[in-house]
Order: sequence, then C-alpha cells, then structure tokens
Amino acid sequence: MRVAPLIVMLSLAIAGPVLAAGPDAKTTPPAQAAAASPLVIGETFTVQSKALGETRRINVYRPQPWGLDPKTPLPVIYMPDGGIAEDFLHVAGLVQVLSGNGSMRPFLLVGIENTERRRDMTGPSTDRQDQKIAPRIGGSAAYRSFLRDELMPQVRQRYPTTDERALIGESLAGLFVVETLLQEPTLFNSYIALDPSLWWNRGTMLAAAAKQLPAVARARPQVFLASSGQPQLAATTAQLAALLQQASPSPLVKYLPLPEETHATIYHPAALQALRTLFPAPPPASP
Repeated sequence: MRVAPLIVMLSLAIAGPVLAAGPDAKTTPPAQAAAASPLVIGETFTVQSKALGETRRINVYRPQPWGLDPKTPLPVIYMPDGGIAEDFLHVAGLVQVLSGNGSMRPFLLVGIENTERRRDMTGPSTDRQDQKIAPRIGGSAAYRSFLRDELMPQVRQRYPTTDERALIGESLAGLFVVETLLQEPTLFNSYIALDPSLWWNRGTMLAAAAKQLPAVARARPQVFLASSGQPQLAATTAQLAALLQQASPSPLVKYLPLPEETHATIYHPAALQALRTLFPAPPPASP
C-alpha cells in the first residue's frame, strides 16, 4: 500500500512549479514555426499546341556547375514522360550530378508532361490487344510535329541553346525514340531508348528497320540502347542493336543489357550510363 503516497509525491513534484507561480503567472507561448517557401529547381511554362489540340506543360532544368556562365548556350535533352510526378526529377538529378562532377557536358533538360501518353508515344496498330490499351492510340506523328514545329522553337526563343539535341525515353517513350530515329533521323543528334516497347503492332517497326538504316547512317546520329531482364524486351532491343551495328557507319554507340534490372527500375541506372557515354565532358586543360 505504499504506491499511493508515491503517486501523490510525484504529482506534487510535477505540479510544484506551476502552483508556486500562482494562477496569474504568464507562460511563454511556443515559438511560431517559420513559413515554408517553395523549393524551386527549374522553370515551367505551357505551350498551346495546334498539332495536339491542347495545352502542354513543359518543365526545364538548367544545371549550373562551377564556372559555367549562365548565358552560355547549352545543348538540349528532350524527354517525354517529363512531368514532375513522372521522370523529370530523377533525370534532372542525373544531369545536375554528372555535369557538376565533370562526368558529362552540361545540357538543358526539357521535360514534356504527359496528357495521353499512350496516344502520343505510339504509332498506328492493327493489333487488337494494342488497340485496347487506351481510348486513343497512334498519335506519334502529331507528337513529333509538336516537338519539331512548336516546342523546339519555343525553347530556342526562351533559352540560350546550341543546335545539338538529344531525345531520351523508356518503354513506350523508348518506342517513340526508336520510331523518330528511323523516320526522321536528323531531328536529333542523339537517341537514347531504354527498354523500348518494340512489340508494338506485332513488331512491325523492327521488321521494317533494315530498309530505313541507309537514311539513318547518312544522318550520323549516335544511339544508346539498354534493356532490362524482361525477356521479350531484351530480345527485341538486342535485335535492334544488331541491325544498327550492321549499318555503315554504325549509329550505335552502345547497347547495354541490364538483366538485373526490371522494366520498372531500368530508367535511372541506364540513363546514368547513357549520359556518361554519349556526352562525356572534355578532359581538363593541362596547366
């Protein structure tokens, strides 16, 4: 029965300072938290597209490695799937880190936020299963017109840029990268396709690729391909790499199989290697 007195003593000890201060004593209110400010990593603007019949949001990141004049014109990487909730942030992080540590040349990153991804990234398909993946498909030609005729002029007007351009995409966006390479190889200087969905339309694009290789070779772009451990994607990407390597001169700079990666995880590690491989920084000048 000694527990009750102990509880009373503890209660008095805790309440003591308050009782000693009296009922009229003033207490100091807790400090008010400082207001938070937005965390800004780049810029965003919209383009009213006639080619697509809608407004598209564009996100832009310009790296600022030490010693780079803010007015220096930069080459540009264009990326579908470029929304803040999509792949823009992690690719911007790669550009920031790699340009900052001297692993790649600085590039302006331009991300295009999706509205109807499966419409924009695909060409027409006669396959019934393909036709079921979205209410609308087959809009890649209009999306390419948007890039060429509407977005690129806007970027040149808004930012100091060079004439060097790259296109990067994964999955269906990788399919769009390959389609653009084969149909309009001079539109970009570099093409990066990661786990491209070459199964689209029963592989028709891949089957016809050999006929388009002479035009690709004349354009002299550089191409980086990567595939995950997903068997179908790995097989078709390897087949495309072999076709590109047969062209003279070959546009294929590197094919990187990453069997330990899944389709969901390949983008970041493959993009890291692509940016390092295609856009290495020049060696430092000798003292």
